[in-house]
Amino acid sequence: MRREGVLVWRPIPSLETAGGGRKLTRPFASVSSAETNGGHSGKPNGEKEALASPEQLLRHPLALLALVPNGVALFTAGALAGAAAKSLTAPLDRIKLLMQTHSLRIVEGSGKKGITFIEAFKLIGKEEGVKGYWKGNLPQIMRIIPYSAVQLFSYEVYKKVFSNKDGELSVVGRLFAGACAGMTSTFLTYPLDVLRLRLAVETGSRTMSQVALNMFREEGVSSFYGGLGPSLIGIAPYIALNFCIFDLMKKSLPEKYRKRPETSLITAMVSASLATLMCYPLDTVRRQMQMKGSPYNTVFDAFPGILERDGVLGLYRGFLPNALKSLPNSSIRLTTFDTVKGLIRAGQKELEEIKEESNQKEIWWMNCSGTYNFMMACSSSGSTQGLNYCQ
Repeated sequence: MRREGVLVWRPIPSLETAGGGRKLTRPFASVSSAETNGGHSGKPNGEKEALASPEQLLRHPLALLALVPNGVALFTAGALAGAAAKSLTAPLDRIKLLMQTHSLRIVEGSGKKGITFIEAFKLIGKEEGVKGYWKGNLPQIMRIIPYSAVQLFSYEVYKKVFSNKDGELSVVGRLFAGACAGMTSTFLTYPLDVLRLRLAVETGSRTMSQVALNMFREEGVSSFYGGLGPSLIGIAPYIALNFCIFDLMKKSLPEKYRKRPETSLITAMVSASLATLMCYPLDTVRRQMQMKGSPYNTVFDAFPGILERDGVLGLYRGFLPNALKSLPNSSIRLTTFDTVKGLIRAGQKELEEIKEESNQKEIWWMNCSGTYNFMMACSSSGSTQGLNYCQ
């Protein structure tokens, strides 16, 4: 059992000084005690914590972020950041997909096996016009909203899971957290990724629902999970390396540089470049396994098959537009996420200051393990004098 003293300022007209005669006109503090269950931090007598007034929130608009639960704020930030990044880089993504799958779409002997960045860019404009560069972007946006939100949010969760008792996270722990976050988001949104690929590379003007229904009728449910194995294998090291390098680079910088947006942009570009260079061949394998009528059933079939058909260069076809797409994409996502986390922390700090401002003239808390005596006099100028001791 613990006693908590609540200090309330009240004038006591009848109180006299020790010498008698003259009454004190200054207000004195009266102390009342309330018993609370051990360690409970709630206020006594069922008093509610003071809430911020609309006027205070208008003066401190950043505090509004603190009213939103952390998980919801971070989840929403990840979703919006991913959607914006994908929309801005959609043309580069479309070109990359055409370059990756060109050798499977041509008839044997009817043309060259590869297609360049410029050729793919001209082909889309010639056959489909400006809208063609954003073909398949709707299912991509529908996929990236939950994908980005789940990935960034789950990374924060997994970092706590893999941290030690002191809350420290090792390099291996960061890699595992990134790998698990990447696989979680990929598994949950994979059917939309397959659907987006079909819309992007198949000819004709068909809606997303038409393509999905046709896939279900002709190829069954399994068609929505074609290439899931290499996708999980590919995304795990990519996200692990990307997030781990990003975190470690920022952590190694002096404190004054860590919170700057340009720092996040640069570190995100470097981490994305290294991760993409190491993991891109698995992405090419995954795309070719997703194609209708693909001759590859497993990763072990696809790697030698692509090498035999297109050589080593075939594993890196579309790397340039992918790099041009992934660098700003990753930078926008990670920078936005980092910025929002900083804003949330700042908002929480402002909200605490507002609550402190509301309560500072009403309630003072004293925690004592035993009995206590307390007396404090407050002068008209606001200065205080007194004695406080706990036994």
